[in-house]
Amino acid sequence: MTESHPWSFVTSHGLALVELAREPDITIRSLATRLDLTERHTHRVISDLVDAGYVKRTRIGRRNRYEIDESRQLHTQTLAQHEVGHLLQLLAA
Repeated sequence: MTESHPWSFVTSHGLALVELAREPDITIRSLATRLDLTERHTHRVISDLVDAGYVKRTRIGRRNRYEIDESRQLHTQTLAQHEVGHLLQLLAA
């Protein structure tokens, strides 16, 4: 039997980073489906990541391409000595 937990070890922002690293041309709809989020929430997550400088969004025709700045320091004080690239290596493994 599987238990349902109301929280996660990795936030939707972290999970979105992993998926964007795996597939930089992913659509918001596909990303929302993979993360089990609404499209509206997924838009907010992407906007947060772009606004904070972790992700660069480039418009190519009718689609977006996402590029992660893996050299950016993690947001929390306790992990600030680590870069986003380190987190992605751990989560994508």
